[in-house]
Amino acid sequence: MSLLNDTGMYILLMKRVLVQPDRWRMFFRQFPKELEKLGLQSLPIVIIISGFIGAIMTIQTKLNTSNPLLPTYTTGLVTRDTLLLEFSSTIMCLILAGKVGSNIASEIGTMRITEQIDALEIMGVNSANYLILPKITAFVVMMPFLVIFSMGIGLVGGYFVSVFTNVISTADYLTGIQYAFIPYYVFYSVIKSLIFAFLITSVAAYYGYYARGGALDVGKASTNAVVNSSILILFFNLLVTSLMLG
Repeated sequence: MSLLNDTGMYILLMKRVLVQPDRWRMFFRQFPKELEKLGLQSLPIVIIISGFIGAIMTIQTKLNTSNPLLPTYTTGLVTRDTLLLEFSSTIMCLILAGKVGSNIASEIGTMRITEQIDALEIMGVNSANYLILPKITAFVVMMPFLVIFSMGIGLVGGYFVSVFTNVISTADYLTGIQYAFIPYYVFYSVIKSLIFAFLITSVAAYYGYYARGGALDVGKASTNAVVNSSILILFFNLLVTSLMLG
């Protein structure tokens, strides 16, 4: 019953959010701020995690595929396709769900318990649209760039392994990441990232918007936002993969 209730309230909230803003000037004032806060400020964690994962993936793939029957470029090929198909879209979005989702839920939840949202409603402002739409739009716009950036940094991390270690030669690695490249994989990851970005922001905003009580309840809202958006990301990952690659 709680699931049905939450789903219904979420849909009703999105009906209020996804409408034309009452004042476009206010929307475009908030939009660049959200681009920076949700997108640009997420770049450091994307760079660090993608670089290390690309390097680790290259080392582990090489160590576990040391077979004379396999081509020498296999390591680069496996690293590239893993980054393109799953890590940079799904795993990176799961990580950002923790950072961005908790940020949104706590921010909106704090506004709710300090009655700032009630004040907006009294002034006749569609508070859901005013607070949530710029966040959703900004993160959906930024996420494909973060995903593509993650792919590039991950491949660079693997390249550094080939340059600074004896695990794999640079020539073999570069051959592998270029061999049989399928551009559709990038398109597939971008489509997934758009869906996941919407899920992260909208679910986090839902839990923050309906937070009740005190500071402890804001913390619970943040936790619920991260957990439930992560579950939805995994579910939609399965759904989208079966539709686009099945």
